[in-house]
Amino acid sequence: MAGMTMSQKILAAHAGLSEVKAGQLIEADLDLVLGNDITSPVAIKEMEKFNSKGVFNKDKIALVPDHFVPNKDIKSAENCKCVREFAKRNSITNYFEVGQMGIEHALLPEKGLTVPGDLIIGADSHTCTYGALGAFSTGVGSTDMAAGMATGKAWFKVPSAIKFNLTGKLNEYVSGKDVILHIIGMIGVDGALYKSMEFTGEGVKELSMDDRFTIANMAIEAGGKNGIFPVDEKAIEYLKEHAPGKEYKVFEADPDAEYDEEYTIDLSTLKSTVAFPHLPENTHTFDDIDDIKIDQVVIGSCTNGRIDDIRMAARILKGRKVAEGMRCIIIPATQAIYMQAMDEGLLKIFIEAGAVVSTPTCGPCLGGYMGILASGERCVSTTNRNFVGRMGATDSEIYLASPAVAAASAITGKLSQPSEL
Repeated sequence: MAGMTMSQKILAAHAGLSEVKAGQLIEADLDLVLGNDITSPVAIKEMEKFNSKGVFNKDKIALVPDHFVPNKDIKSAENCKCVREFAKRNSITNYFEVGQMGIEHALLPEKGLTVPGDLIIGADSHTCTYGALGAFSTGVGSTDMAAGMATGKAWFKVPSAIKFNLTGKLNEYVSGKDVILHIIGMIGVDGALYKSMEFTGEGVKELSMDDRFTIANMAIEAGGKNGIFPVDEKAIEYLKEHAPGKEYKVFEADPDAEYDEEYTIDLSTLKSTVAFPHLPENTHTFDDIDDIKIDQVVIGSCTNGRIDDIRMAARILKGRKVAEGMRCIIIPATQAIYMQAMDEGLLKIFIEAGAVVSTPTCGPCLGGYMGILASGERCVSTTNRNFVGRMGATDSEIYLASPAVAAASAITGKLSQPSEL
């Protein structure tokens, strides 16, 4: 039998098996089940259908209303009320709402709820974020979430894998967002369909944890089942800070693990990368970008609302002004990040530059609120999807980019990189 990948080892361990192979169907025990204010109400209604006696473990479920929160209308208020009452009824330990809340995929690692070796499902496609910490985490539908909350188990088809060997070190202003956009541009939005994207190599240690969260977060945009990083010193330092005393298990890929494909990426060769409308794979570098006028910039989301991202935006906006007619919206991903940005004086920089700062919310990313686009408008956004109509009008356009590119574009009023300032 061939060796196993990191993901396959985690799945085998949670299924009580000594080995698994790609394509195998398994039932596995879950360490965490996650839902938000859009997906949880559906799951809660499903649970009621199969007469569940309640949840399998009140400590292993996380409910984070974050998409339309603070509530934007009656419907979103009703959804949150449904989740709030369910959390109360079942004494859910990890329920985070306004005041404690944040964007789920930034909040859970920060709270120490996601650790190496965990098997995590979430009714949100960007649940794959936690692979940055060496966990197997993946998005599921609300029905699977319901079954997971009731039984603590889920069915999986064991994925095959693609190996990304990272070498070198990123240049100034180039970040994890550029790495993952480069990869999606290279392999396409279905290039890793139902596969595990495993990142390895000397270059990993050069990436900050925030870079890794961003890369794992967008594995789904290449069709991936999950993205996963090895657990190194940086990951262990992160865990010491955020999950002190919590037990975890480190899994390493076997030397003879089988991969469908292998790619080597020299980080030092990467440039600021932008995904043009209307797919994340439609990537360009500034070598071939003409003047493109921009109406709005959004810096935030589960992809790029972490402290590294906020600091980078502040570094570029400091002492400068947002272009006339430009709307620049900055959304720290959690209360803790908001507080840190405040302590470091970053919020002052943003407001003096003519940007606005929002409470943590997913809002604009999914066309929810706090930055919807009108007909024909263009937005540079640090979010993860730029499908037709994703952020508003169907003839609006979204350019996905790093916080550095987004901040530079806010200043010039057109798609720009920091070196142009």
